[in-house]
Amino acid sequence: MTKPTPTQNLMTMLNLTPAEPVGGDDAFTAVTLTRETPRTYGGQVLAQAIMAADNTVTDKVLHSIHAYFLHPGDITKELIFTSQQLNNGRSFATRRVQALQDDIPIFSAIASFQKPGRGPEHTAVEMPQVPDPEGLPSVSDYIGEVAHPVAQAVAWERPIDIRYVSQHLYTAPDSSSQKPVATVWFKTFDSLVDASGAPVSDAMHRAAIAYASDYLPLEPALRRHGKFWLEPGLKSASLDHAMWFHRSARADEWLLYVLDSPSAQGGRMLAQGSIFNRSGELVATVAQEMMFRLPEYR
Repeated sequence: MTKPTPTQNLMTMLNLTPAEPVGGDDAFTAVTLTRETPRTYGGQVLAQAIMAADNTVTDKVLHSIHAYFLHPGDITKELIFTSQQLNNGRSFATRRVQALQDDIPIFSAIASFQKPGRGPEHTAVEMPQVPDPEGLPSVSDYIGEVAHPVAQAVAWERPIDIRYVSQHLYTAPDSSSQKPVATVWFKTFDSLVDASGAPVSDAMHRAAIAYASDYLPLEPALRRHGKFWLEPGLKSASLDHAMWFHRSARADEWLLYVLDSPSAQGGRMLAQGSIFNRSGELVATVAQEMMFRLPEYR
């Protein structure tokens, strides 16, 4: 049997299975196929929550989600998602989504959907001028030969192709700058199509973009403090994650992700990010607070 590609694994994770209702709420089961560490990747749970909510909404599209990571997920245990219908209005619908393991919530979010409509438009955030992604190295070019299981998983098993505009932080700090800014291109490695070759839903593209958005928020703080991902004694964890989807975009076409960190304090850091398509349109905004602990401050 041919081994599934990372993109196929992503789609499998985003195709949830209906389950018996839990406490009167719609419920779905989901699998974990990316296993870099014993903890479930937060972007996976966020993306699956988007699909769980979308599965209970008709004629509206996701425009925002506000999520909290409550407990680390266990990659060896089943994930159950519940979707509570808080509101079903003419223009907007709201869902409360929880991810459960052993009947304990590990994740909780509120997602809001809107019926497509027209209105005034403006964008005050401009896409920076950066090199095209095709000429930039992929992650496997940086760490594909590093003989460590986590490095091998990051290089070859992730479904998202990341091309650094900023200097990468896998094995050393950024020697070029300590500004709290990170810039990367990203997309899925392969086109997002179903088993028959038909295009997937807009919701799945939004979920895949959310999946990718959780990889990078710590990097602006790492750059500001001269640290890198393998920094001895570094401890980090996502505390929350908010996303606003302004326009439809394809996760299998190049998107530019520009992140900065306006503040770090008390063992926490805040990141905010803008995601642009290649035409320069702002398609999503991200905000995340993370635990950020270094040994010299303990």
